[in-house]
Amino acid sequence: MNYQETINWMFSQLPMYQTQGASAYKKDLTNTLLLAKHLDHPERDLKCIHVAGTNGKGSTSHLLASVLQEAGFKVGLYTSPHLKDYRERIKINGKEISEKFVCEFISKNKSFFEENQLSFFEMTVGLAFEYFKKEKTDINIIEVGMGGRLDSTNIIKPLISVITNIGFDHTQFLGNTLEAIASEKAGIIKNDTPIVIGEYTAETKNVFINKAKETNSEIFFASDLIEETYPSELLGDYQIYNKKTVLQTIKVLQSQNKFKVSEEDIKKGLQKVIKNTGLQGRWQQLRETPKVICDTAHNSHGLKIVLHQIQNEKFEQLHIVLGVVNDKDLNEILPLFPKNAKYYFCKPNIPRGLDAEILEKKAFKFNLNGKVYNSVSNAYQEALKSSTEKDFIYIGGSTFVVAEVL
Repeated sequence: MNYQETINWMFSQLPMYQTQGASAYKKDLTNTLLLAKHLDHPERDLKCIHVAGTNGKGSTSHLLASVLQEAGFKVGLYTSPHLKDYRERIKINGKEISEKFVCEFISKNKSFFEENQLSFFEMTVGLAFEYFKKEKTDINIIEVGMGGRLDSTNIIKPLISVITNIGFDHTQFLGNTLEAIASEKAGIIKNDTPIVIGEYTAETKNVFINKAKETNSEIFFASDLIEETYPSELLGDYQIYNKKTVLQTIKVLQSQNKFKVSEEDIKKGLQKVIKNTGLQGRWQQLRETPKVICDTAHNSHGLKIVLHQIQNEKFEQLHIVLGVVNDKDLNEILPLFPKNAKYYFCKPNIPRGLDAEILEKKAFKFNLNGKVYNSVSNAYQEALKSSTEKDFIYIGGSTFVVAEVL
């Protein structure tokens, strides 16, 4: 199979949370452990930083990778989901895994995947670990897909465990209280392994403290300990928290005396994160006049910050291109959106996409008014057509909406 055929097979033959949702979620690590054994445990040869959290784990992972690249290390970066090309998930020093390696890995292990009914996510994790081992990376930033305790990445023994924050998302899997969700995320914490917590609430702090005691792990609350901030290419208001998390993580790494990172490396890494890692979709400006911003925030915790930042912008009319997935709790997110905007409702082009007509009807109940469009692209083009130079266009609601515009 060529690359496109390989990717099509992966997407169509096996469960994939990105497109299917709940039916792709696995409730234990049996298959991942089976795959690790089949691959002769590549994860055991990797030095890793493990990053979980409701929001900000992608930005935090890319920022960490960028700083470590500036320090001269060969850095593996595993993230999800991808925006345009599957290979965005697996990079070394900002360079995507080769099509050839993906094809050869799938071809070599295809019968094993089929026999054991491995999920899309499980085999992608196996591919990443195998690739990083073969390429002899110095350190790897591994982002959790969802949750933590039962996530396929959770077979590593990291140098540091990082949890960015806790908010309500994927509650059908992780629980419907902040304590329950925090407990699932805290499942990445290993014995005698330092923990960095980006943000906490009254409900989540004790969950982390208790887990730290149980695992004999030193815990650091970045939001309390880190004062200094540095400029970064990432301009979303929420990046201040991610930068503090990164700075605290680098401090812990430096204290382990395994990786030397200078002040200059930190400054350059934060400043050149997009150039170094190729990160996209975080308060990303697509046009100047009218100003067009896209952002992948898709739950109440992330959207509150982004929508607040929009209100601080200067514009005559606000236009919002909005699409969501069908398992999104609209009663939680729609009340956050401004009523004085013109809405362009659309459906992201994946099986999980929510029909734009349903979104429009639900939005109308919250006094959000607009029209339905048959694609993300048409919605965006209409927003551009209806805007003056002094207007502001925001594109969001789902990672997949942003992916289509990019």
